[in-house]
Amino acid sequence: MTLASRWERLLRGPRVSAAGADIRSVQTRDTEAGRLARDVDADPVTPLWRGAQILRLLSYLYSLGFQIAVNPDLDHRATAWTLFGVLTLWTLVSGVGYFVGFARNWYWVGTEVVLVCALMLSTSVVADRDWAWNNQTWPTTLWATNAVVSVAILSGPVGGIIAGLIVGGTSTFVKGHLNLNFGRNATIIVIVVTGMAVGLAALQARRTHEKLAAAARIAARAEERERLAREVHDGVLQVLALITRRGREIGGPTAELAALAAEQERQLRRMISDTGDVDAPAPDADGAADTDLAAVLRALAADRVSVSSPAGPVMVPAHTASEIRAAVVNALDNTRHHAGPGARAYVLVEDLADDVVVSVRDDGAGIPEGRLAEAAAQGRLGVAASIVGRIESLGGTAVLDTEPGGGTEWEFTVPRGGRRGGAADR
Repeated sequence: MTLASRWERLLRGPRVSAAGADIRSVQTRDTEAGRLARDVDADPVTPLWRGAQILRLLSYLYSLGFQIAVNPDLDHRATAWTLFGVLTLWTLVSGVGYFVGFARNWYWVGTEVVLVCALMLSTSVVADRDWAWNNQTWPTTLWATNAVVSVAILSGPVGGIIAGLIVGGTSTFVKGHLNLNFGRNATIIVIVVTGMAVGLAALQARRTHEKLAAAARIAARAEERERLAREVHDGVLQVLALITRRGREIGGPTAELAALAAEQERQLRRMISDTGDVDAPAPDADGAADTDLAAVLRALAADRVSVSSPAGPVMVPAHTASEIRAAVVNALDNTRHHAGPGARAYVLVEDLADDVVVSVRDDGAGIPEGRLAEAAAQGRLGVAASIVGRIESLGGTAVLDTEPGGGTEWEFTVPRGGRRGGAADR
């Protein structure tokens, strides 16, 4: 495939469906990272909802056996069976709703709590007080726990505890007396603990889902960036390199076109090589966001500026990264204005665990002896304030090594955590 055909193909770009699908989802549709990014969009507590419906079925069977066993002892047997029919209908409808998903909202869950409490209160209608005191609340405490489980899955541990207190309190109200001997009657404790445990499980599932979703999005972006890098490398970069080379060979007015093409090539290379994730910075102890210092300094790369950094991110507080960048920019400005024509600068980032070291070196004319003192006497404090002052304000050191004709090298050593402050801190 020729460079021209590659350029034409890249300009056409990927097609977006008529439904208006997001271009990124189209490009990652058949990739592993893309499939993972879509899969984690599902409800993270779906397994809990479906597992809870198994409990609902088993508790219903238990309630049915309980109803058959105690019905002869009730005062109003027909009423009890009618109410049990309502219970059966709700068990079927809500079980399907929660399992499929359309009932996982506060309307259904709130209705279930009200219905469960109403059925428990109906104990005083179908049986006398002595029966209610000597038996569990109709239609069994186990079946009533389904409402607590639903609230806990939907709202978390706090909602589960509150729902447990409501359902357990209803059972106590029906009996007409609170039995504080929890060793013999732990109904309320069991219901409340169930709501808390299920709620904690739901909360943890949602938190894990958020982390997985973030990781999936990062993986999908990285994969898409790699795909775009391949496309750009095979097309645009080669075309820009060809324009740069031919323009310089031809000379004259095309030299300016060659310079523009070279600058665009550098920008594209820097863009596709920067794989750091800037969407989710990690907060530091002071609440500020951590920043990848390596990525920040790589953005300073230019025609006569080379930047080298570790393969992985070099995370420092945002304030530290900003101050180091400002010092580096000032050092590069000095190279550009005073090192002489054709001087090149080299920036090196080193991660030493507790410290971060940034070196800025050029191959220019160097600084004559006494020139810095002369500049300070004239009130020109660029080196003292913009470079040394910034680094020292972070608790670090700035060391200058230079000699006439031997170039200039700055070495900034800054503690990993940095330190905010000014001259008063030094």
